[in-house]
Amino acid sequence: MTLKEEFQTRNFSIYGQWLGILSMILCFALGIANIFTFYIFIIIFAIICLVSSFIILFVEVPLLLRICPTSSGFDATIRRVSTNYMRAGAYGVMALVQWLSIIPRATSLIAAAVLLTLTALCYLMAGVKGQAFVGSKTLGGAGVAQMIV
Repeated sequence: MTLKEEFQTRNFSIYGQWLGILSMILCFALGIANIFTFYIFIIIFAIICLVSSFIILFVEVPLLLRICPTSSGFDATIRRVSTNYMRAGAYGVMALVQWLSIIPRATSLIAAAVLLTLTALCYLMAGVKGQAFVGSKTLGGAGVAQMIV
C-alpha cells in the first residue's frame, strides 16, 4: 500500500499518525528554540516539549522499539499507548501541557499545542467512528519488521 492509498482509506488513525510525526518534528524544533529564553517557566515547558517529541517518536514509529536499546519498562509503557483512545488521551495531555505554556508568556510553543490538539482529535475521531488503529507501513507498521529480518 502506497502513501497515497493509505490517505485514501479515510481512516483517521492514519491521519493521526502522520500528524503525530509532524508534531514530533515541531515539538523538537520549538523545544530547542524556546530553551534559550530568560524565563524559567518557558525553559521548563520547552524541555517538556523536547521530551514529548521523543515519546511521540517511539509511539508513532514502533520499529524503533526493536532497534533502539530501551528498558523493558519503557517498552511496556509505550506499548500501552496502542489504541486510538489511548493515543488521543496521550496527545491530549501533551497538548494541554503546551497550552498551559501560554500562562507565563505566549511563545511559539502555541504551534506545538495546536498540532498536538489536532492529532488528538484525529485519534479521537478514529475511536468514535469505530475505526481500528491502522499503522502506516511507511512508518514501521505491519509487515515492515519482517521485511528487515
